[in-house]
Amino acid sequence: QNSPLQSKLEIVKGNCLEFDFPYFDKCVANVPYAISSALVFKLLKRPDFKCAVLMFQREFALRVCALPGSEAYCRLSVNSQLLARCSHLMKISKNSFNPPPKVESSVIRLDPRHPPPPIDFEEWDGLVKLVFNRKNKKVSSIFRTKVALQTLYNSYVSYIKMENGGSLEGAATMSIEAFKELVESLLQTEPLFERRGRSLSLEDVAHLLSLFNTRGVHFI
Repeated sequence: QNSPLQSKLEIVKGNCLEFDFPYFDKCVANVPYAISSALVFKLLKRPDFKCAVLMFQREFALRVCALPGSEAYCRLSVNSQLLARCSHLMKISKNSFNPPPKVESSVIRLDPRHPPPPIDFEEWDGLVKLVFNRKNKKVSSIFRTKVALQTLYNSYVSYIKMENGGSLEGAATMSIEAFKELVESLLQTEPLFERRGRSLSLEDVAHLLSLFNTRGVHFI
């Protein structure tokens, strides 16, 4: 206060998840651990900044930066790394705080990808959620379950309805039996389906999404 720099600082009290951020080029924050995931994706869905340096609970930070095949690699890893380059910078011991918390912390850096990938994030996440909820199973096994097939068929019908102005009248739709045969034909022709979800790279996931989309199968 009362200095030439006063106009350069504005303190806003409130919930950052409910606040529309103004333009900024860098973000530095010690993030409340309960909102870690929500804040990461609030930032990355408007990637007009240069970088963010953020402190999180160690387990969360390692999952954001995890590589394919590692134990920590998960839906959070895939979605974060689709939208940004994620780097683990340093560990922070709980003894660095007074009073010390019950968990260790880490600082990571997020550099948004410019330009953003030309992918519908909601559809991408629909596929990722399906595959990584059981990331240790073969992808083909996941897509052969009754629940997955019914979920995909419902999405298929909803997508056609959306494309047809909100109605199925006059639209060509296949039966669920024909839809199952379509999915099975995809599973048998692409080797990636014999991999486990935890081993799939971003490029692998993008290829699977494109493969489904070109055959009319969607995840929204």
